[in-house]
Amino acid sequence: MTIGNEDDLAKLRVIGRIVAMTLQKMGAVLEPGMTTAELDAIGRDCLEREGARSAPQLDYKFPGATCISVNEEAAHGIPGPRRIQRGDLVNIDVSAERDGFYSDTGASFIVPPVMPNIRQLCEDGERATWEGIRQVRTGQRFSEIGRAIGSFARKKGYSLIRDLASHGVGRSLHEYPDALATWNNPADKRIMREGMVFTIEPFLSLGAWQTVQGGDGWTLYAMPPAPVVQFEHTLVATRQGPVILTLRDNAFQGGLLQ
Repeated sequence: MTIGNEDDLAKLRVIGRIVAMTLQKMGAVLEPGMTTAELDAIGRDCLEREGARSAPQLDYKFPGATCISVNEEAAHGIPGPRRIQRGDLVNIDVSAERDGFYSDTGASFIVPPVMPNIRQLCEDGERATWEGIRQVRTGQRFSEIGRAIGSFARKKGYSLIRDLASHGVGRSLHEYPDALATWNNPADKRIMREGMVFTIEPFLSLGAWQTVQGGDGWTLYAMPPAPVVQFEHTLVATRQGPVILTLRDNAFQGGLLQ
């Protein structure tokens, strides 16, 4: 969507804060032995207490309040009986609606003990997202986001999943501008307009380039099989730069669980 007035921005800030708070809470309670369904229930409770509704359930009838993807699951993992284990890499994606406005955020978390290469992947996954965020301003080409993230990934020796892209958000979970590449795509000539609302969410990997859908019809698996991390923010393009709607407490930004 494109923001039309201050009331739009105020309501987007509210739902952005709600999804950020929910993600932070879920990451803080994540521990070995709990099931992904138990973790999802905590997220659902956080959303409901704030008067928000799960966006994937509302728009797509997803069988969970949040998407929780573990290890080989790159995205859209269905919460269920799977138990979190020591050493797991867990991605939590939270998107929700309140008062007709949507926001979307996500982060990857590592449950100790942590392999050094996975720790570095997680840290660099968040850095890659910020490389893209720094490109946001009115009049800039969307392709500059992917160029910056792609350059970072190439220099660090990572791959980027190329069938999962950023997207517009605001009045629904996925809307124009759609299919925003987080890899270098100079063919995209679209321009960021004042007040446009969209996500930035690169999927950084140790070798995977795409995904394949599992038998449940939702879960996406990295191909070739390799660890994948994702960090996501919803933001608004302005002449002064990005207004980030889903910033979390600086003391807890995802990554390694203490």
